[in-house]
Amino acid sequence: MAASTSHSTTTINFRTQIISSIASATSLPSEQIDTMLMVPSDFTMGDFAFPCFKLGGNPMQAAQNLQEKITLPSSVSRTQVKGGYLNFYLNDELLAHQTLTTILHQNKSYGLGHKNKGIVIEYCGPNTNKPLHIGHLRNMALGSAMCKLLQFQGNTIHPVNIINDRGVHICKSMLAYQKWGHDQPPTKKSDHYVGDYYVLFAQKCKDDPSLDEQAQHMLVAWEKGDPTVRAIWKKMNQWVLDGFAQTYKRFGVSFEKEYFESQIYEKGKDVAFDGLKRGLFTKDEKGGIVAPLEKKFNVPDKVVLRGDGTSIYITQDMYLAQERYTDFKFDEMMYVVASEQRLHFQQLFAILELLGNKFATSLYHLSYGLVHLPTGRMKSREGTVVDADDFMDEIVQLAYTEVEKRYPSLSESHKKQRADAIGLAAIKFFMLKTDPIRDMIFNPEESLSFEGETGPYLQYTYARASSILRKADLSTFPHPPHLHTALLNEPCEKALIRLLAAFPTTVDQTTSSKKPHILCRYALDLAQKFNEFYHACRVIGEEPDRANARLALVQCTRQVLGQCLELMGIQALEEM
Repeated sequence: MAASTSHSTTTINFRTQIISSIASATSLPSEQIDTMLMVPSDFTMGDFAFPCFKLGGNPMQAAQNLQEKITLPSSVSRTQVKGGYLNFYLNDELLAHQTLTTILHQNKSYGLGHKNKGIVIEYCGPNTNKPLHIGHLRNMALGSAMCKLLQFQGNTIHPVNIINDRGVHICKSMLAYQKWGHDQPPTKKSDHYVGDYYVLFAQKCKDDPSLDEQAQHMLVAWEKGDPTVRAIWKKMNQWVLDGFAQTYKRFGVSFEKEYFESQIYEKGKDVAFDGLKRGLFTKDEKGGIVAPLEKKFNVPDKVVLRGDGTSIYITQDMYLAQERYTDFKFDEMMYVVASEQRLHFQQLFAILELLGNKFATSLYHLSYGLVHLPTGRMKSREGTVVDADDFMDEIVQLAYTEVEKRYPSLSESHKKQRADAIGLAAIKFFMLKTDPIRDMIFNPEESLSFEGETGPYLQYTYARASSILRKADLSTFPHPPHLHTALLNEPCEKALIRLLAAFPTTVDQTTSSKKPHILCRYALDLAQKFNEFYHACRVIGEEPDRANARLALVQCTRQVLGQCLELMGIQALEEM
């Protein structure tokens, strides 16, 4: 029997009762049963499935023997042997009553965890020579979602950012501004203004290759503290940081602390020299300091400081990890960085362990793939990189066109507000719904569909549930213990209840696997089942007990779907 662990279908105590029953009927410990007990991919195959391959003998016979021997808890209505599995079917009425009354009672606390860890999450990591680009949007969607998910699990989250604000690439935009900027203040969004000079440098360099050497000289002058160079750097850096702040605010992200490469790159050299002094690092033939990693960690050896004394990214990262531990005394730290840096982080984590940092085994690289666009779509002015602001403007404008077409009577301000919420939902959900490790193609029109697997579809479903509740007379809505949940016996109602019951463990699996697309899939399934219920079952106008039971189901669905949207950083809309 094909089974999946992707969604638990019940609250924790149902699972615990089944584990206890299996333990009493077998010689297996509860901990092992817990890891073996599965959730079928199809609800018709039961709510839980226990593989009997480790019970000895023929698995089919073992499953039949277990079925005869086991004493079932009252929460299980029946069992079925299928292949080498014993499938457990929960009592529909009990499941409906417990699930709905729990959600109504706990409200936004439904699914809340109690992990209680301190977790640092680094994401974004921009350079101060150009605006944020479309890749940063995937980074920020993932980083922000992991912050919200892990916080919802009961952890204390510290979102941080590393600003790469020094180096020759920074000097290129500075040099172009010094030569051709005429000391003019920004004439557009300030990070875009600086980015234009970075592009101008590349264009001018084609006719005058000596500009590259001049940029190198400027970097040397910067490192020596030349006051003129430092003044330009400080001014242009601030322009970029001001622009970044606007983009962060629009996308709904913020950081507890930002670290700057210019303030820490020298300190990483001390870590390298200390490792050499302690005999943990060696020197190569060029005089570079090398971390020997091949034999102990099975990753390539890594130069941590060049022979000429100049640092590289890993130089600062060695120090930065230690500084963050000093700042936060974290239990875990996560780096949300593109997949091209996978080897970098394997080496960094190994180096930190080699240096004796106890936190080194609590580090994680959330690696994600590249974002591509359909050929010829929305190329930026540079022709190669799509700026985040331009991309958001484009998607929001497409959303505005859709809103204007569907809701022409809305005021202009409401059209713009709704288009902004829908456009950002389209971007965030599309960025999150693919497994992070995979590259993805962002299709603007597809992302905005009100009927497809999109953020706007989830918003539309939430608005539909809100509309039912607005139209209903909730004054007679009974106290949860008196709900007639036994009346929720239609197949679509049962399927919806099982998905609502799955929310806590879906969140748990999403966070433990660090894959937000699992929650996205769950939210889509929930929305789809709710819409099936909406078309099949009348709510308003039914006899009171059934109407109230269905209103409870609508209210619970709205609550859980709204929580999903919040965890994704998407605004729930009462009306579309």
